[in-house]
Amino acid sequence: MHAKADQRIRVTLTLNGRERSGYAEPRTQLCDFLRHELGATGTHVGCEHGVCGACTVRVDSRASRSCLMLAVQAEGRRLDTVESLAGEEGLSDLQQAFRRHHALQCGFCTAGILMSCEEFLDRVADPSEAQVRDMLSGHLCRCTGYTGMVQAVLEVARTRREAAVPDSQLENNDV
Repeated sequence: MHAKADQRIRVTLTLNGRERSGYAEPRTQLCDFLRHELGATGTHVGCEHGVCGACTVRVDSRASRSCLMLAVQAEGRRLDTVESLAGEEGLSDLQQAFRRHHALQCGFCTAGILMSCEEFLDRVADPSEAQVRDMLSGHLCRCTGYTGMVQAVLEVARTRREAAVPDSQLENNDV
C-alpha cells in the first residue's frame, strides 16, 4: 500500500499477549507508537539511533530496538514490553533479582535491559559471566556499573536451571 506521509495507517499487533490496534503515520517509530498510541510507557526512548538499548522490546520473541523499527513493520507481529514481565503475583524472578542485587538506580535504561536479559536467558540456560557482560554491552547505563545486573542474571539462570531439574534427579545426585 502506498501512503502519503500525513496518512495514518491502522496497525494491529499482539502486545503483551493481547491483540491491540492503533494508528500510525508511515514514518512513526515503533517506540513512539507503543508509548503514545498504545500506552505501553515502559518502553523508553533514549538515543533514537539503536545505540543505547533503552527502547528494547521483544518482537516475535527476539530482543529488538524499537527506535529502529517503524510501527507499520510491526503489523501482525507479537510484541512484548517490560509490562509483560510482572504478573498478577508481582514482579518476575528477573525483576526481583534486579532489585536484590541493586541492578538499577535511575531506572531509565532498566526496561530495555530487562527485555534483553529475558530473551538472553531464553536462549542461554547456563551463561558465563563473560557471556552476560557481552549481552549487556549492547546497553548504555550511566548509573550502575553493570555488576549488579550480571549477578542478577547469573542468579536467575542458576535458579531456573535448578527448577528445571526433577526432584528425583536432585535426590540421586545427593547420594
